[in-house]
Amino acid sequence: SPWRAGRSSLPRIPLWVLNDVSSKVTTGRDGMEQVQTYATTPAGVAGAQQMDVRFESGECYEVSVRGHRLLVDQPADAGGQDAAPTPTELFVASLAGCVAFYAGRYLTRHGCSRDGLGVSVGYEMANDRPARVTGINLTVRVPADLPSKRWPALQAVVSRCTVHNSLVSPPKVDINLT
Repeated sequence: SPWRAGRSSLPRIPLWVLNDVSSKVTTGRDGMEQVQTYATTPAGVAGAQQMDVRFESGECYEVSVRGHRLLVDQPADAGGQDAAPTPTELFVASLAGCVAFYAGRYLTRHGCSRDGLGVSVGYEMANDRPARVTGINLTVRVPADLPSKRWPALQAVVSRCTVHNSLVSPPKVDINLT
């Protein structure tokens, strides 16, 4: 196992940190539901978040965030030990997890069960340089008790999750050496 006893008192982690979400659903003049979604930073946390990544061994790194930890590694055919997901897999998983979270909050607000809720995701890598994800396809499995008339509003909510918003309007990324 990639988790070593005695190495740290930190708990195993959920794979992503998500903001609280509020949505307001209204009916437009055309009779269609319209959704406004707001994401807020958890209480007591400043807008800037901090994480730390340290070398573990081989191609494996430990990521620390808010007292949690997780590992990233590479598959054996890429020189790793396949002890954990790759950073790219976690990138795609964070989008799927964010979509699931937003869907779940929507379902709860509308008195529907989350039982059966799931998100499947596939992605494609570029065949040229630079290395990058070129396509992501998500499928949300909607619980049976959500009326079909609410599906467009659910679609609007999950399409505005924090991770999706960050992909649509990319953040400025600075990489510094110390």
